[in-house]
Amino acid sequence: MPTLSRSDDSHLGRWWWSVDRWTLGAVGTLIGFGYIMMLAASPAVAERIGSSRDMFIVKQVFFLALAGAIVVGVSLLSPRYIKRLAIVGCIVALIMTAATILIGVEIKGARRWISLPGMTIQPSEFLKPCFAVAAAWMIAEGRKTNRWTGMVAAFGVFGVILLLLKGQPDIGMLAVVVAVFMAQLFIGGMNIFLVGLGMAGIGAASVAAYFMFSHVRSRVERFWEGTGDNYQVTTALEAFGNGGFMGRGPGEGRVKDVLPDAHADFVYAVAGEEFGMLICLVILLIFAFIVLRGLLRLLQEQDIFTVLACTGLITGFGLQAFVNMASTLKLIPTKGMTLPFISYGGSSVVAVALGMGMLLALTRRRRREDAA
Repeated sequence: MPTLSRSDDSHLGRWWWSVDRWTLGAVGTLIGFGYIMMLAASPAVAERIGSSRDMFIVKQVFFLALAGAIVVGVSLLSPRYIKRLAIVGCIVALIMTAATILIGVEIKGARRWISLPGMTIQPSEFLKPCFAVAAAWMIAEGRKTNRWTGMVAAFGVFGVILLLLKGQPDIGMLAVVVAVFMAQLFIGGMNIFLVGLGMAGIGAASVAAYFMFSHVRSRVERFWEGTGDNYQVTTALEAFGNGGFMGRGPGEGRVKDVLPDAHADFVYAVAGEEFGMLICLVILLIFAFIVLRGLLRLLQEQDIFTVLACTGLITGFGLQAFVNMASTLKLIPTKGMTLPFISYGGSSVVAVALGMGMLLALTRRRRREDAA
């Protein structure tokens, strides 16, 4: 089998020896867990809704294979092309997110999806990675020219995104986008007082969401009071207890037979019951490794655009994983957010793969002539 030597000057050879292979391997491991968990969780869900047992598996296998190709393909790009991809992607995602309000498919009181032949797309998922990189570019360009135009442009796009997500409504996605942008502003050198005002604004918006949206109020009240319809969370906690440390064994779990979202938002509970706390800890450590590894690599980075873009990508990735796992364990109110690469969902898997590909591309160790 041919191998790539350090003297290989081809594009593929330079990529292999410059990309963060540890992070690449961790992402590949999560994709592998995604395959396993779809085999474990989705057949029972498909049967319960009267579909073929293999329906979710076939779709997710395709999306996970596509995700792997996207991670590798995007990581081959130079920072210049990553900027272009992010800007174009952000514009397209903004237009499609706006379209969901007018022609989107309504599910559980929210219009977040656009129906296409054979599938539905959630455009707001692509706003997270694309806006993180586009905002980093605007802020960095503003700093280079010592003008406020870049910052004003970033805030303008940020404001449009907030209005669109509120209109759907998608409060969870809105909170992630706000957290990503605040992290970038803080790393970019914004006065801590102004960052504090931004965080206070997030708190005020959360209180407003509680009073404005009935589904948000219901979830918060069920979390604090422990009353009402806590069926999914209670069942998930029971699944973790039934699994113990080593789990009941592949295919032996029962939670997938009764939880409506066992293959999606509550797939972590299926992992806990069938494979035990040990595998849940492994999954948690892989997510933590990707986040910490990405942040540590930025300590040696001098380019402000790369630092800001990677900060946004890592924050969005880590926060999404935290929200899913914490809500499954009843540490925070439930939120319909997928576990990256592991939960069922084509839009989420492809969007997360795009973000990880961008992260790998921007953190590659490049020669001076390849840095542009």
